Amino acid sequence: MATIEFTAFARTTEGRAAARRMRRVGKTPGVVYGGTGTPQPIELDHNALFHALRNEAFHSSILSMKVDGSVTRVLLRDVQMHPFRNEILHVDFQRVDEAKKIHMKVPLHFVNAAVSPAVKTQGAIVSHVMTEIDIACLPKDLPEFIEVDLSELDTAHSLHVSGVKLPPGVTAVIHRRTGDPVVATAVVPKAVVETEEAAAAEGEAGAAAAPAAAGAAAPATDAKAPEGKAPEKGGDKKEAGKDKK
Repeated sequence: MATIEFTAFARTTEGRAAARRMRRVGKTPGVVYGGTGTPQPIELDHNALFHALRNEAFHSSILSMKVDGSVTRVLLRDVQMHPFRNEILHVDFQRVDEAKKIHMKVPLHFVNAAVSPAVKTQGAIVSHVMTEIDIACLPKDLPEFIEVDLSELDTAHSLHVSGVKLPPGVTAVIHRRTGDPVVATAVVPKAVVETEEAAAAEGEAGAAAAPAAAGAAAPATDAKAPEGKAPEKGGDKKEAGKDKK
């Protein structure tokens, strides 16, 4: 992973009034703390910092900060934004101790959702319940992001933090209060379920109607004609004439 560098400047003035003056000239106040040194006030170019913050890796990587010719390895710890303007009010950095583990939240990158059984065979939609994960590791093992493989995700089971494959030297920080939280889950849309139920019901109705339709289509059996010669035409009239005589 390439090292991200940025430049800061030592700050000699403090207080709200000084911070406002800095912001008016395009500067952002900040502070560097931790490690063996004392907190150091700094200032940064606002526009350069604003564009740096748009880089995902700037939030989850060890950074090289140049101040007065010296380089310090730091982590971004806090950014205060204006409530409704795209303006950075203050920024905090923490010095890195190479021998001590650090706790960081790193982003999750989800892959292979399209080939999972949930999506491929059941038409489910994958929901990313978490977009970042809290980890602990030595600075040398800090990943820029963690890749989450969803190729085996099914609608019957969700993917939890304990099921995420982590890089060597990295452990997930699971709080007792939250337990083993869900990272991703798959849900079949209601419209798909209703379509499948309607198709199943239509198939059952068609199967039930098939025997009845077969019986109705069978030819009727002709009635058997009575044996013997049919009476001659006019026979009844001859008998009636004999009776008159």
